[in-house]
Amino acid sequence: MPTERLAMRRVRDVIRMKAAGLPSREIARRMGAAPSTVRLTIRRFEAAGLSWPLPDELTDAALEARLFAKTGNGNRQGHRRIVEPDWAAVHRELKRKHVTLSILWEEYIAAEPGGYRYSRFCELYRAWEGRLSVTMRQAHAAGDKLFVDYAGDGVPVVVDRLTGERRTVQVFVAVLGASNFTYAQATWTQGLADWISAHVGTLAAIDGVPALLVPDNTKVAVIKASLYDPQINRTYAEMAAHYGTAVLPARPRKPRDKAKVEQAVLIVERWLLGRLRHRVFYSLAEVNAAIGELLTRLNEERPIRRLGVTRRQLLEEIDRPALKPLPTSPYVLAEWRIRRVSLDYHVEVEKHYYSVPHRFARTEVEVRFTARTVEIFHKGERIAAHQRMSGNHKHTTVPEHMASSHRRYAGWTIARIRQDA
Repeated sequence: MPTERLAMRRVRDVIRMKAAGLPSREIARRMGAAPSTVRLTIRRFEAAGLSWPLPDELTDAALEARLFAKTGNGNRQGHRRIVEPDWAAVHRELKRKHVTLSILWEEYIAAEPGGYRYSRFCELYRAWEGRLSVTMRQAHAAGDKLFVDYAGDGVPVVVDRLTGERRTVQVFVAVLGASNFTYAQATWTQGLADWISAHVGTLAAIDGVPALLVPDNTKVAVIKASLYDPQINRTYAEMAAHYGTAVLPARPRKPRDKAKVEQAVLIVERWLLGRLRHRVFYSLAEVNAAIGELLTRLNEERPIRRLGVTRRQLLEEIDRPALKPLPTSPYVLAEWRIRRVSLDYHVEVEKHYYSVPHRFARTEVEVRFTARTVEIFHKGERIAAHQRMSGNHKHTTVPEHMASSHRRYAGWTIARIRQDA
């Protein structure tokens, strides 16, 4: 009800002052009531066909029955029927950038002039919002954050059909803060290569890039956790930069930072893993195919309770306009190592030795290597680049990296010695 109901003793006082010629606002001031309450009380009194002074035999109970008697359409006398806002739609719109309750109330009242006043509109929305789960009540802006983590449980895979030997695969989980669009991918490990691969798969499934990636303080993502200046794994940060996003780890000892992904993990464990528990898998690809089918049902066929729309609909309606486009090519995994250049100006990478300019002997360098290339950096400057070779304990040497005396010596072969003799 948009206004409070006065006690019958106070109703009599309102009618008495109205009969004395006082305006409604002055009556409200004297009564300590809202002007709208006073006006509605007077309208009820008039609609009931009553006049002042009231008959002595009219009790408070009888007066209340007359004032609040129902009419034929089911409404009470003096009441206007207020159109209830679509709170789920209000909740969705608030996730858009620059949208406030004030703006939404103005749009509501423009469509429904007899609707709730702003204060009541806000009060009712907060009450509706309070019935949502704690994770849904967090305000996540459209396209802002992608929360990522691994589920606590995995899926067993038969790796040897003869012996029945099994290996448990891990389940990576990602969820967009605003739309709750959920992605999951099975990986053999929780190592860096699988962690990066799962992110690449997630962004491809979303077909867009959020402003921030929010991992827990897992060691594969965060080298050193800190409330103010966490140290991010170099490869993870490089992958984020490739997609034009950034990494913002959940703060230590701030459980609300992780509430969104923890809820998503719980949904994945119940919606996906619970349905897969009786199935037998023989490869990682089989697991991911089954997960993909269930994710389609979760995101596209199952409406979110109380919001009445699917995660896919929210993704397209809310997140999509705010997501950045994917780069033209996906990120290629590159690992980083810190190495010290040996006296012979070579650096060991995965059991193979690569040269750098001889002046960098005995210095500390950073090595970035992919499946095809090896790059060596000194204080941020690339000083050498090589094609990746197999780990055969051999050396790959660029002649220009050698000292001049070493190049002259390296040029002496048996054939040349015999020729000069």
